[in-house]
Order: sequence, then C-alpha cells, then structure tokens
Amino acid sequence: MNVAGLSWRYLWSRPLATMLNLLLLALGLAAMALVLIARDQVERAFERDLAGIDVVVGAKGSPMQLILAGVFHLDVPPGNIPLSEVEKLARHPQVAELIPLSLGDNLQGYRIVGTSNRYPALLGGVLAQGRFWESPLEAVVGAQVAAHTGLRLGQAFEGAHGLGAGGASHGATPYTVTGVLAQCGCVLDRLILTATESVWRVHDDMHAEEHMSEAERAELEAALQDEREVTLAVIRYRTPVAAVSFPRLVNETTPMQAAAPALEITRLLSMVGVGTQVLQGLTAVLLAVAGLSVFIALWSAVRERRSDLAMLRMLGAPPVRVGALLLCEALWLAALACALGLLVAHALTVLLSVILMDRHSLAISGWQWVPAEGWVPVLAVGVAVVSALLPALSAYRLDVTSLLNTSR
Repeated sequence: MNVAGLSWRYLWSRPLATMLNLLLLALGLAAMALVLIARDQVERAFERDLAGIDVVVGAKGSPMQLILAGVFHLDVPPGNIPLSEVEKLARHPQVAELIPLSLGDNLQGYRIVGTSNRYPALLGGVLAQGRFWESPLEAVVGAQVAAHTGLRLGQAFEGAHGLGAGGASHGATPYTVTGVLAQCGCVLDRLILTATESVWRVHDDMHAEEHMSEAERAELEAALQDEREVTLAVIRYRTPVAAVSFPRLVNETTPMQAAAPALEITRLLSMVGVGTQVLQGLTAVLLAVAGLSVFIALWSAVRERRSDLAMLRMLGAPPVRVGALLLCEALWLAALACALGLLVAHALTVLLSVILMDRHSLAISGWQWVPAEGWVPVLAVGVAVVSALLPALSAYRLDVTSLLNTSR
C-alpha cells in the first residue's frame, strides 16, 4: 500500500474542507514568516545605514530625534550647534573623523544636506554620473531624487526653505547638478548633497537686502563667519574605547549632546518589538485555530472511513500503516500550507520593500532567504503532528472484528 499516494487522494476527497484548512494554516504561517523576514531585513537595513558612524553630536534634546534626523534623515533636528565647538571636537585625540552636516532646505521634500565629500564616502556612495561638488552651489543628487525629480547633469534647480515641501523658494541662489549617485539602497538615495558653504550662502543671501552690492555682501559674509553654525556632526572613533568616555565628555562639558546610533536604534527596535510580539501572539492564535480545524477534519475522516480502514486491515495493512495514513494526510497539508505561506510572506515583503524604499530609502530584499524562516516548516510540521495525533491513534486502535460484525 502506497501510504503517501493514498493519503493524497483521501486529502482531496473533501476539497472544501481541505481548502479551508489549507487557507487557515497558510495564513498563520505567512503571518509568522512575514514578521521574521521583515524584522531581520529591517535590522540589516539599519545596520547598513549605521556603518561607519560611531556617534552623532548635535543640539541638546532627544537623542532618538538626533539619530533619526542625522543618520536616517527622517525627523527634524533639535537645533543648530556652533561651528567653533564642532571644530574643537574634530581636534580631539579620540576622534578619527568628524563630518559636519547642515540641514534646512529641500527640493520637493528631498533634503539638501551641506557637508563634505567624505560623507558619501563614509556611507559607501559612488557616482553613477558626473563628479562631486568642487565649489559652493554645486550639488550631487541621490538615485531616488534623480528618478523622481528628473534632474540631470548640468541642470539647475532652486531649493526651498524648510525640511518639508512647500517652503519659500531660494530663487536667487540656484544649485547646479554636477553628479548623480548610484543607487545604494541607503539614505543617500534620497538626499541632495552639496558643500556646507552652499547652505551658508543660500541663507546669507536670503537675509541680505536686495540693494546690497557684491562688496557689501562679502563684508556681511565675513562678519557672519564667527557665528557660523551646523546642524550636527557624525563622528567615527579612533579606538573603540572612546565609546565609553567620549559621549559623556560631550554631554557634560559642552553645550551639545552626543548620541550613540547603535544604542538608540536598539531602543527603537525594542519598542517596535512590542508590536512584533503582539503580531506573533495573533499568529499563534491563528495557528491554534488552524490546528483545531485540521484536528476536527481528521477526526471526522476517521469516523467516515471506518469501513475503508477496516478493509485495509483485512487486506493485510498493519495498524501502524493505517495510523500513518492519517498522519501523512496532515503532513501533506502542512507541506502545502508551508510552501504557500512562505510564498505569500515573501510577496508581501516585496510590497513592503517598495513602500519603504519609496518613502524612507530602506532597502529590503523580498526574495532573500532569512535564517529565521527555518522555523516555519518546523512549526507547520509541529501543528500537523499535534493535530493528527489523536485521529491517527484512533485509526491505529480500530477494532476490525467489531466493526465488521456491526456492518453485518
């Protein structure tokens, strides 16, 4: 007797019940797989954007806000900090590299960031076209910015005041595109990078009076030189030991604050983890319902097939093989639900990756296998075995003699 083939035929002898059980079990497994895949991929994306950044220094306020604004460019920074204080930190013996960032303008909602050429290099950005900026009011645009705005090499554009779309336009000081970054799946994709001096010049011209001559404007710029500010600075340590003392030094002896990205993102993920646990709890309930449904279906199948099972026993099938018939039927269901659930989970992850990439440049690979997914087949088999255990035991203990006497 071919147990696998016969159990497959028995499984589809009740197509409506089978489809319902398959749907319930597949939905539970898909939900569980989606949570595992999304959590793993988001953590990897965060780690990719944090690579090379040991600490962020900015105005005092919320450390989480500082990280979201300075590393991921998703929030409004708490304020500006004096350039003179930043330059002092750059000379600190524990600092290997300090890169200032100046925010305040945007193009259609994409942030214009004043910085140095070391910033894209720190994040692994490479040029797809053109060159990096060499003088003020030259800009390099990210891949997503270029795709959505249509900016090309040599094209001029005007920034708008503020970090969100809709601000007043700086029409008197347009930028010129000198380069386009290759897509990296990181925060650089949705940024416009330029020299820090560009941001200062744009805002100097905004506050200058229209009738000022070039000499007067130059004099104003020189007067403002001692009052220059930047929004924040990203720092790379010279040695890992600096992670213990440097943030405390900044927080206690300067008017600025230092926030460690790794620590704040761990806090953020722990807060998000509460929602993940709720989803996992709902998934467990759904799997329990699916397991109960499979159990009821198999228990009913034993009652309906009593004469068939008795005939199999008369033809020489041992009790173990008759019990295995019910167990194999549940395993067929688990295998189908596992394949369907994983397919649905990866398809939903692809959809999620499109949304996150479009809004936050958070690159997630929808079709990449995540090691945690290995628990999904284990969970499917576990639910199937537990659901089929009592029906299989009932089939194993079937009394052929009494059944045949009753049928007479």
